[in-house]
Amino acid sequence: MQLPSWEIGRALGIPIRIHASWFLVFFFVTSSLASGFLPANLPGLSEERYWAMGAVSAVLLFLSVLLHELGHSYVALRYRIPISQITLFLFGGVAQMRQEPPHPRAEFLIAIAGPAVSFFLGGLCLGAVEVAGEVGEAAGWRGLMMLGSLLGFVNVQLGLFNLIPGFPLDGGRALRAGLWAWGKDFYRATVQASFVGQAFGLLFGLAGVMVVVGALSGDLPESMVSNGGWVIILATFLFATALTSRRQAVVRQSLAVVPVRDLMVQTVVSIPPDCTIADAVNQYFVPHGYGGFPVVAEGRLVGLVTVMDVQTVPQSLWAWKIVQQVMRPAEPSLMIEPNAAVLDAMQRMTQAGWDRLIVVQEGQVIGLVTRSAIVHYLQLHKA
Repeated sequence: MQLPSWEIGRALGIPIRIHASWFLVFFFVTSSLASGFLPANLPGLSEERYWAMGAVSAVLLFLSVLLHELGHSYVALRYRIPISQITLFLFGGVAQMRQEPPHPRAEFLIAIAGPAVSFFLGGLCLGAVEVAGEVGEAAGWRGLMMLGSLLGFVNVQLGLFNLIPGFPLDGGRALRAGLWAWGKDFYRATVQASFVGQAFGLLFGLAGVMVVVGALSGDLPESMVSNGGWVIILATFLFATALTSRRQAVVRQSLAVVPVRDLMVQTVVSIPPDCTIADAVNQYFVPHGYGGFPVVAEGRLVGLVTVMDVQTVPQSLWAWKIVQQVMRPAEPSLMIEPNAAVLDAMQRMTQAGWDRLIVVQEGQVIGLVTRSAIVHYLQLHKA
């Protein structure tokens, strides 16, 4: 079952969402700080004070993760790459780009922007603690200084960890940019960088197992069991996401050489714009069973009408409203040429929010390509 997420605000015009799994790690970080790190380094406070400081620290740590992702997003927006949302979840955060970078340089700059922000925040916090050391001790600000040190070290560690050259980590994306620039093949570079990501996932997993075994056997402190467990979980996530990225790259690479004409529906039924919705339903949607039809007037494409468009009109008005009143007007993003790659069609559907495109050649409608047709093609050619 897919866990829900909630929007908590916007930054740079991008929706910021919190995934349900975030609350688990928030509680874990708060609990670890309140029961271990803070009492050991700041003795003499009440339990309530430790928990409050732990919660504030956890929020600030995730704010650092958010700023890291905003670093990626800011550079991506400079290259006119739309960001659908930033989601904070169990393993940190992710900025979801709606399209791939236009060239290796953009990929590299987007990748290193996040670690650069983390290193800047880390240096700022550690520098502030160093400068305020004498004043802080005298004024009794040990708690704030400890919090600053914690945030500084965590941001530096966040930047260093993300620079590991295994996709989909930031270092892996920088590696992909280099491989892309060298081999001139984006999808091959993605496959190669993903293999490196899987290798790091296996290495981290092995290290986590060794830590757990060492802690259980007494060679390491017993408290290291939980640390080893989290390393194993993180390694599993890294391996799984790298594997998924590699498979997606292979699929996209194959779709980049398949023309739209190989997948399109060639028997096209069009609807005139002055047809009533009732007639459209009874004479087109029901008999043919299609989810949408091009609207053509005098041989010219003027729009697209789908089941969803029809459903916006109360059934009592079907006999009075015409298709032209509910259709989606024709625009360049709705049309594609038959020799275009299926990958281009899929990306255009994703960016524009269409579930089908109209195939046009020399101004004439010659076919339709749909999301379902692409899915069926992938299923049939899965081997």
